[in-house]
Amino acid sequence: MGQTSPQCLIVVTSLLSCTTNQARLTVSPSFSQLFVGEFVSLSCEEDDSSAGWTLRRNTTRETRAECEDWAEPVGFSCNINPTTTLDSGLYWCESRDGSTSNSITITVTGGAVILQSPVLPVMEGHDVSLHCQTKRPPSKLPADFYKDGSLIRTEPTGHMTIHHVTKSDEGLYKCHISSHGESPPSWIYVTEKPMTTSADPNLYTSPPPASTSFHLVSRLILHLVVLCPYFISTVLMVSLYRHRPTGNHLPVSMVMTSPLVIQAEQGLDDDYDDVVSDATTEHRF
Repeated sequence: MGQTSPQCLIVVTSLLSCTTNQARLTVSPSFSQLFVGEFVSLSCEEDDSSAGWTLRRNTTRETRAECEDWAEPVGFSCNINPTTTLDSGLYWCESRDGSTSNSITITVTGGAVILQSPVLPVMEGHDVSLHCQTKRPPSKLPADFYKDGSLIRTEPTGHMTIHHVTKSDEGLYKCHISSHGESPPSWIYVTEKPMTTSADPNLYTSPPPASTSFHLVSRLILHLVVLCPYFISTVLMVSLYRHRPTGNHLPVSMVMTSPLVIQAEQGLDDDYDDVVSDATTEHRF
């Protein structure tokens, strides 16, 4: 397979991924690269069995070829055994109305080194494991890992893990083992983490626990008990103030003399007259 073939397949994959997904293509083993002579099984996981999904592929020699043309149908799966370099290509599921599933790219090489990388897209935040493997033991050898043609790092056991991947980790990867050779390149896709459906925690707060509610009610009752007397007193004072007499308009009770007072004054006058009369009589004698 030519050097530009994986890049062409990437373009086709991007176009296919824009369609409505009603089925999901799976592959076992779930690696993007295989050695010649290995076994691989592909299947369409259908959401709607009445849609009539068919597994198809594009390779350097065929276009939209159905499973029966290049593999052995077994139930809902297509098994390729053994694989050849002609099986390198783009695979997807397609319904009768033209809807397509996710697509994957598989590379089958006759070389001595492959890069075992995920054949399906990886979600943001997950870890990705890459393994540079030789066809014959020993397989755990020091390997150089490249992304988009640039060396990332060298791992002594040929195993590299990318922790918490982001969209910036998406790209074309390959590996190289000294004295064995270089693997074909494979594209690693990174998908965005789906949005959660739960409410914004800044806009929603859970109800307070029972103990907190009881505490709030107790404080409310306490405030009412303390404030009510002050409130009632204030209302009474305002009411009395509004009815307070003004100017010279005094109440009748204030300007009229009480009968008891009049009687008391008359009693004093009579006593005074008696005293004066007695004194005069005594003076005469």
